[in-house]
Amino acid sequence: MKKITWKTSGTCSSAIDVEVDDGGVITYVKYHGGCSGNTQGVAALVTGMHMNEAIRRLEGIRCGFKPTSCPDQLARALKSMKQSGE
Repeated sequence: MKKITWKTSGTCSSAIDVEVDDGGVITYVKYHGGCSGNTQGVAALVTGMHMNEAIRRLEGIRCGFKPTSCPDQLARALKSMKQSGE
């Protein structure tokens, strides 16, 4: 099991707790702050999904004119987990 608390940047949320099992499947996501309904929805949709698929779907999503979004920050957290082997 891999766990990370990702400090977000450029979004309304301040952090994301993420857990991934040894097979790369997302088992838990919790956003701190942000738009509650949207972040709960993203968390529910990606739970049970392989991290590679979540990265593919979420990476690059923007929020209005911001260069990132809460879903994009989750993709960045997952990529960090993959690269560091956490």
